Amino acid sequence: MVEFRIDRRSGIATYMQIVQQVKQALRLGLLAPGDKLPTAKEVVAATAINPNTVLKAYRELDREGLVEARPGLGTFVRRSLARPGAAADSPLRAELVDWMARAHAAGLDREDVAALVASVLDETRFDGTPAQADPALADPALADPALADPVPVHRSDHPGPGKARGAETT
Repeated sequence: MVEFRIDRRSGIATYMQIVQQVKQALRLGLLAPGDKLPTAKEVVAATAINPNTVLKAYRELDREGLVEARPGLGTFVRRSLARPGAAADSPLRAELVDWMARAHAAGLDREDVAALVASVLDETRFDGTPAQADPALADPALADPALADPVPVHRSDHPGPGKARGAETT
């Protein structure tokens, strides 16, 4: 069964934290179709949040087709998001655990690791090739000319703030 951890200082709405944690459990294969989610009463007892917050999260998951409410029985997982390489017991996860130990030994903290992972995600396409291999991703101006840098202004072309062209300075 899933145990929700609510971080009241995260800036993320409580119901969204529940949604994200259920999705993470679905991706890791910790929840599978047919599994029952904790009741709102159980979540409230464990986290001291409003029961309506739990119900809002479960409605969002239902809207996304991930769970279904069965009146009088509870809320059950309808479909999984798990992929073989992302399972909680996958070799990739074991490699990541080893990498995290090396990162910790190198003095990196949680924010350092998050920044490093985010930068690699930004630099890598999901087909595994570097994003720079696509010229449009390396230079956004190639993908959208509106993003191109404006023509540089030279000092002789622009008199400076508050001065009109052709005005004499003394």
